[in-house]
Amino acid sequence: MILAGPTAVGKTSLSIQLAKRFETEIISADSRQFYKEMEIGTAKPTLKEMDGIKHHFVNSHSIQEDYNVGRFEKDALSLLDTLFQKHDIVLVVGGSGLYVKALCEGIDDMPVISTEIRQNLNVEFEQNGIEYLQKKVLESDPEYFEIVDQQNPQRLIRALELFRATGHNMTYYRAQKKEIDRPFNIIKIGLERPREELYNRINLRMDQMISEGLFEEAENLYQYKELNALQTVGYSEIFRFLDEEYDMEEAVRLLKRNSRRYAKRQMTWFKKDSEFVWFSADKVNKVIDYIESRLL
Repeated sequence: MILAGPTAVGKTSLSIQLAKRFETEIISADSRQFYKEMEIGTAKPTLKEMDGIKHHFVNSHSIQEDYNVGRFEKDALSLLDTLFQKHDIVLVVGGSGLYVKALCEGIDDMPVISTEIRQNLNVEFEQNGIEYLQKKVLESDPEYFEIVDQQNPQRLIRALELFRATGHNMTYYRAQKKEIDRPFNIIKIGLERPREELYNRINLRMDQMISEGLFEEAENLYQYKELNALQTVGYSEIFRFLDEEYDMEEAVRLLKRNSRRYAKRQMTWFKKDSEFVWFSADKVNKVIDYIESRLL
């Protein structure tokens, strides 16, 4: 069972209630909660919030490990084989659409890219900055630009190198969907809130993260800022502040704005999947009733 939705919508609280109701465990499909060094900025559930529910893929890896969606697919499928020996239902919770897709459908086949193209794009990034990459992806693949992590240069470079090497963009390759039959049934549940309410929650969460020490956490990770795990909203803005590109006030503004934009991209991604059934994040009983109706 998949429980997905944008950041700050309320996935953690509802997932704990569902895990208790159906006596199961949780697999996190949040591509940043894997990393144990990234505590505050990833909004991981605390031990108190977990309330005794076993969580997998939370604090499971180091930022210095080369962990990616392909390895997650393999590891999560192996884990599911084990968990299904104990539970009829396993709950997968997260907002990383690519990781949810990989677990449900497999990873799209992508062509091999030459080292020269990748090296050239890395040089262009170093010379022109991330705004240059964003502009180029928007021009070559506006549909993918809506859902990609626009603060992650590796994701942007991947999209551009694919386009330069083949003449086809990421949207084209993602549409070349291969059929994979998983040995389990999948129920997809999406959580949503009115946009203004969601954005207010995101702003409040960011204020809370900052008061809990987000800037200090990012400063401690500054020496690792080039690692892929840290190319994400909540850290890249602070790294640029530490590089004296702008002041604290602007950093906070960008943290909130980019988090809201990220939530919008998450919703765009999940809404494209017609298998999701959507619920207000506050309607716990309706979600439970729906799940039970699917289990009959």
